[in-house]
Amino acid sequence: MDIRRHPWWHQNRGTLTVSGILLAVLLFSYFRSPQMTEAVLASTLRQSIPLILGALCGLMGERSGVINIGIEGQMLMAAFLAFLVNVWTGNLLLAVVTGVVIGALMGLFLAFLSVTLKVDQIIAGTIINIFAFGLTGYYYQVGLQTKGKLTPIPLPGLADIPLIGPVLFNNPPITYLTLLLIFVVQFVLFYTPWGLRSRAVGEHPRAADTLGINVYLVRYVNVIVGGMLAGLAGAFLTLEAVGTFERLMTNGRGFVALAVMIFGRWNPISAWGAALLFGFATALQTQLQFMAVLHIPHQFIGMLPYALTIAVLAGLRGRTRPPAAVGTPYEKE
Repeated sequence: MDIRRHPWWHQNRGTLTVSGILLAVLLFSYFRSPQMTEAVLASTLRQSIPLILGALCGLMGERSGVINIGIEGQMLMAAFLAFLVNVWTGNLLLAVVTGVVIGALMGLFLAFLSVTLKVDQIIAGTIINIFAFGLTGYYYQVGLQTKGKLTPIPLPGLADIPLIGPVLFNNPPITYLTLLLIFVVQFVLFYTPWGLRSRAVGEHPRAADTLGINVYLVRYVNVIVGGMLAGLAGAFLTLEAVGTFERLMTNGRGFVALAVMIFGRWNPISAWGAALLFGFATALQTQLQFMAVLHIPHQFIGMLPYALTIAVLAGLRGRTRPPAAVGTPYEKE
């Protein structure tokens, strides 16, 4: 079978082309500077983790018909409270669980506003963002110190593979869990009855309702599970990536995650490829600033990931098709 005729190829050929170019550049740079290439790749994976978790959060909601603009706020609130639990108890596992639970509660709040009260979904997500920005900024105290953070766990044998080993098989637990969740969400959405019901609700909720599917329940569950993924992303930022908390530390990652979701065409594995692309842009701008290769103001180099976001969304305008019923409250007759 000619893969070029397969629908998957046409849907993802842009991502595959860009990924192929980046792979060629990285292989070339590896032979010139293996240490720098390894550092960029490891940073790319780290930077992509909150993006792909945020994208999976948005994807779970939109596949069932609910837009989630509040990913940024969900991540920030989970990051803040997970940080506080780590400060108070020193228990990293409890702190991670707290982040996930906070994400779930904020997902429940979004579902209540969007599904039950039928509030405009853009406004509902904006409410969550404003709430999180204000609350975390007001209650944050300078000088709080965490009691450790999640450390890398090298996988025996695999971590010693040149280049690939240190990048993929020598990571902290949330990174491993995220890589596993990509394929779990892919399987659930496209190979299980729940995934079929979720996609049916996102495309034609009235038809799904006539077949006995509880549209409200499906949307509630998907938005709450999506909130848990966003909460895990917040826990990653404070407990694994940085080890501390700063005001507005999500730094727009929730909004970039929406661009990743759209670039990945609402598909978990394709969204992962898009997250790696954005993560590479962030890692590259960090490396360029560190090495001072380009003698231009650092603000222009720091713009790279966000300029890429704008370029991708502008290039995809009119070429992607979201779920047909996304953003539309369902009225049961």
